[in-house]
Amino acid sequence: MEETKSADLWSGLALAALGTYIIVAASGWEYMGAEGPGPGFFPTWYGIAMVALSLVLVVSSLRREGDGKPPQWTRIGRALLAWLAFAASVALFKPLGFALSFGLLCFFVVAVMYRRPLKVAAAVAVGSAAGFYIVFPIALGVQLPVGLLGF
Repeated sequence: MEETKSADLWSGLALAALGTYIIVAASGWEYMGAEGPGPGFFPTWYGIAMVALSLVLVVSSLRREGDGKPPQWTRIGRALLAWLAFAASVALFKPLGFALSFGLLCFFVVAVMYRRPLKVAAAVAVGSAAGFYIVFPIALGVQLPVGLLGF
């Protein structure tokens, strides 16, 4: 259990460092503008939540008693695969645009991570991307990243 405790501790510290970086980076952006929340609003609160939750992970890993169970590498691998898919989706924002890269992320999560039929994954991907398009560009007037294909 010491290995799992150590993994939780180091993961929590790494996430706290990332959350702190997000807060610091977002502090250079406008927090609140004349029309409402600025570009620094959501990253600031996301960073704060990340730091708070990662500190909960650190504290719980320090207080946890060992239960003798070995790490579940299959579950850890699936979690890392989900993070990799998310990072790839963010990297694809510029060439593919938000709608397509987010749709691909949703498709991957539903089809691969949840092992649902491809028709279900495609419906979720199209519905999620359309939902974001309706909320942000149409309802809020906030432009999402557009890719080389124009959407």
